[in-house]
Amino acid sequence: MAAPLALTFVDPSHVLRDLPVAAGQKVADFGCGSGYFSLEFAKRVGADGSVHAFDVLPSALEAVASRAKTMGIQNITTKRVNLENADGSTLLAESVDWVVIKDMLFQNQKKEAILHEAARVLRPGGYMLIMEWSPEESLVGPGRELRIAPEKLQSMTEAAGFSLEKEIPVGGFHYAFLVKKK
Repeated sequence: MAAPLALTFVDPSHVLRDLPVAAGQKVADFGCGSGYFSLEFAKRVGADGSVHAFDVLPSALEAVASRAKTMGIQNITTKRVNLENADGSTLLAESVDWVVIKDMLFQNQKKEAILHEAARVLRPGGYMLIMEWSPEESLVGPGRELRIAPEKLQSMTEAAGFSLEKEIPVGGFHYAFLVKKK
């Protein structure tokens, strides 16, 4: 018997199912970790699309590259970057259709700089999937003092030039928003 949604971790294929991801689009995964969302987006955008998987940890990038190779996915590039720096992704302005930020802002000091970098690289009308740990204390995830309340995150994204499209039910220990670049 499957665990109830409230007790499970996020399933990227479930999250992307109802999002307007299309073949041929370009995606930037900020703080890609082991690549769960990078790999799922790579499948969705297909061979004509591309995914830039960014992280500060070489081990995370190695994991993404290895998993992509094992799965036969060839449209992912990995790069070590510091997204807190100006133009930290090294992408051209307005060059991607999607930015993904999952469980990354809580651990960075310059949250606004990261959101502004996302806005810089997104084309007008581009989307950002942003997900963070629910503010309630749980046995997994960061301490409560590091978690960002949904209201605060929404305010931060609006200040960076995004408008809320919808809240995305992800269940478990997280909450997520789909936002659009104004």
